Amino acid sequence: MASLALAHRGQLRAELTWHAGQNHTAELVPNLIYLLGQQKVKPRELEAVAVAKGPGSFNGLRVAMSTAKGLAFALSIPLVGISTLEAQAYAHAPSGLTICPLLNAGRGEVAAALFRGRGGWHRLLEEQITTIEALSAMIREETIFCGEIVPEMAQELKERLGERAVLAGPASVRRAGYLAELAWQRLERGQWDDPATLQPLYLRRPSVTTPRGQA
Repeated sequence: MASLALAHRGQLRAELTWHAGQNHTAELVPNLIYLLGQQKVKPRELEAVAVAKGPGSFNGLRVAMSTAKGLAFALSIPLVGISTLEAQAYAHAPSGLTICPLLNAGRGEVAAALFRGRGGWHRLLEEQITTIEALSAMIREETIFCGEIVPEMAQELKERLGERAVLAGPASVRRAGYLAELAWQRLERGQWDDPATLQPLYLRRPSVTTPRGQA
């Protein structure tokens, strides 16, 4: 999934979310130009740029990060990097429950974190690679699970946690509007990132194959 949003002081003005597959390189900038044109906003009028820094697909993160950094450098505006899992979880902040966003990491593992929206927005568990079994052992209360939850994951969560596992519906996709709201909160606190040093949060390095003929 790819998503773009235009917001003013944390208030959403326009949003575009679509299934990009492996076409982020070809589709991101044209859709950005379309979104700005639809709202009659010129690039030089932008005051900050936010980017989901991961975890996520290597291609998607690379394209998004390089585009965001290019805008920040070219326009001399602040850049804010937000965890992809945090943006996913933030959609459920009004529930007041503990929220666990999940991303299928393969090999029987998931990328996960824990957040809670009660009494402000809090991170309870840092982003990490884990298993459903290990994650379930930490859950002591009713928790919303959202993100990329394949049927096998949903079944295991229900078997291990029963009524404590509240599964968000398939329409609960990552949306840039929530990313913009989180970024505005950081900007209000005077917090942003250095475009020269901000790096994607991969959690796991890509698999590589040694070229034939090399040791």
